[in-house]
Amino acid sequence: MTIAIYDTTLRDGTQREGISLSLADKLKITRLLDNFGVSYIEGGWPGSNPKDAAYFEAVQGLELKHAKIAAFGSTCRKNSDPSDDPNIKALEDACTPVVTVVGKTSMLHVTEVLQTTPDENLRMIRDSLRYLKSLGKEVIYDAEHFFDGCKLDMEYGLDTLAAALDGGADVLVLCDTNGGSMPWEVTRFVEMVKQTFPGVALGIHTHNDGELAVANSLAAVQAGVVQVQGTINGYGERCGNANLCSIVADLELKMGYRCLPDRDNLRQLVGLARTVAEIANLAPDNHLAYVGKSAFAHKGGIHVAAMRRNIHSYQHIDPELVGNEMRVLVSDLSGQGNLLSKAEEFGLDVSQAEAVKVLNEIKVLESQGFVFEGAEASVAIRLHRARPDYKPVFTLIDYTVIVEDRQGRGGLSEAMVKLDIEGDVVHTAAEGNGPVNALDLALRKALLPRYPQLADFQLADYKVRILDGNNGTAATTRVLIDTQNGKQRWSTVGAGTNIIQASWRALVDSVEYGLRVAHPQPQTAPEAVE
Repeated sequence: MTIAIYDTTLRDGTQREGISLSLADKLKITRLLDNFGVSYIEGGWPGSNPKDAAYFEAVQGLELKHAKIAAFGSTCRKNSDPSDDPNIKALEDACTPVVTVVGKTSMLHVTEVLQTTPDENLRMIRDSLRYLKSLGKEVIYDAEHFFDGCKLDMEYGLDTLAAALDGGADVLVLCDTNGGSMPWEVTRFVEMVKQTFPGVALGIHTHNDGELAVANSLAAVQAGVVQVQGTINGYGERCGNANLCSIVADLELKMGYRCLPDRDNLRQLVGLARTVAEIANLAPDNHLAYVGKSAFAHKGGIHVAAMRRNIHSYQHIDPELVGNEMRVLVSDLSGQGNLLSKAEEFGLDVSQAEAVKVLNEIKVLESQGFVFEGAEASVAIRLHRARPDYKPVFTLIDYTVIVEDRQGRGGLSEAMVKLDIEGDVVHTAAEGNGPVNALDLALRKALLPRYPQLADFQLADYKVRILDGNNGTAATTRVLIDTQNGKQRWSTVGAGTNIIQASWRALVDSVEYGLRVAHPQPQTAPEAVE
């Protein structure tokens, strides 16, 4: 059986606090959704603002392969004729093949929000849909507050659906607008509507205020709806809408329904979720089901040990089905299997004994404030150092950092570094715009003659976190450094009560990882060292 996916990211999703999409953004997302294979894309409310009106004009120039564009609006106003109503006129002018009309189902909204009579509300629903249907549109009716409305007045709730059908609605969408319904309630009401209006196409539109939007949508599908409305990543007002990323995966992989024109399209799911987040200027939620970076990340030692024997032992699906990947994390909760898996990931041949040695080191360091989950390069370089053939890039003899505030010049930071590079003692100094920058420059200055590829390394990010602020300036500090070389990006960690020392440890890991693991290159002859 096929379920029609109706995406309202561009309308309901933009009601999330912190989201504002430009016209160009909306067109980009439209292309993504169409390539993914959704059935309907609700582009906005053309009567509400100039940007949405511009969208409906611009979207006509897109050659869409799968999706129908829907314009969203409300019924005509009380005591008005649809042909003269500005909102209905805006829906007409949007020139979309589909219009979705929202009407009041709850008596509370009829009498207190619209401040009209029950009969007039029924007329508004019936006449608005009839007029739009006469224009040759596919008409979807969103029964706002349906579940809450039926709890107040069941008979009137059903009367509003009858009015919509009398007006020619192609689909009746039952809306849990306040997001407070339970799955068993959704099932009961959907079954009741199916019995009352046999053969009528039903849809579901849920919100996540009770953390049940996905569950309620799936319950509605089981009860017989044929259209599911929602948004990418669950974006929406208050706590959000039903997350289509989870719904589509659940329907396709778990429940035996078809939502997409091709099952292989499901492999686009992670890319779609993260690209929409990027366009919306929001950080992706790493813990979202199916699409989150952590959705298939394994940290516990017994989990990883089991998965090394059978990949299905702690994963409910193959992550590649949705375009995701399995990840193994390393922390003080890890077992030796975590380290062996990371070694394999980095292409390092590490014995069990070497893995255990590194694991014990990591457990001690994490007790001192290190965290290796977000600093996998620090894990990799420790595995590299554990090998019997390991030779350090350099050995530190000493370093000195001076920070002064000289009158007329402002703050001055200078670092002096003395290294043993394969038996040659190299002593360099550099000034920087801060003590860590000065250390970084002095270290590079010492190593560049022998390792010219260091010139391509760039410090991409530098994060500092105070771990025990109650200790004031004596607190333990954690430093995370991101480095990139144009081809790869890696993260390293350092920690300690001395922020300079913590930064140095992260810097050393970063340089050595870049030279030995990330992109090793032949070094120049020793005599090139000055």
